[in-house]
Amino acid sequence: MATNITFHPGAVTPAERAELLGQKGATVWFTGLSASGKSTIATALEQALLHRRLHSFRLDGDNIRFGLNKDLGFDPKSREENIRRIGEVSLLFASSSSIALTAFISPYVADRELARALHAKHDPPLPFIEVFVDAPLSVVESRDPKGLYKKARAGEIKEFTGISAPYEAPPKPEIHIKTDEVDVTGAVEIVIKYLEAQGIIKAQQ
Repeated sequence: MATNITFHPGAVTPAERAELLGQKGATVWFTGLSASGKSTIATALEQALLHRRLHSFRLDGDNIRFGLNKDLGFDPKSREENIRRIGEVSLLFASSSSIALTAFISPYVADRELARALHAKHDPPLPFIEVFVDAPLSVVESRDPKGLYKKARAGEIKEFTGISAPYEAPPKPEIHIKTDEVDVTGAVEIVIKYLEAQGIIKAQQ
């Protein structure tokens, strides 16, 4: 734990920032098995929000491991630290009145709840919207765009979520999207309507 440090508050209030930027900050946390559609939906949502002149930024599980989290593996402790860091980063984006879009398997309920708690403890509290991107194991295995399930089944990848490591589904997500039933466009519309209903973004006229 760092010592001899002091938090320096800024002069801009959250209300002032939100009013001038015309949007509120929030984190939209996509969780689900590999190949369930998390990154695809988050990518399309980021573009849809941008075209509405809204600021958002996508934090993708694989991309983050090229930089910030390149020192982490996939064992349970590393996964925990991976999500802890992303929870903190997404909080920074949300506190700047941006909409953070995170696309991480984030397999453990406790880790996701830790990220939620960070947002709840912020002054003022920031919305944390858990989106369960759900698809049966048979469906994601049939997609397998990176060939990861095939390698996991062959024992080439250890501790692979859904095969040799557990995935704990959200018991009460804010949004539940079944990607074997809804396409990407439909999924984006579901999230946008939720953001509008919560007053995070304004509904289009």
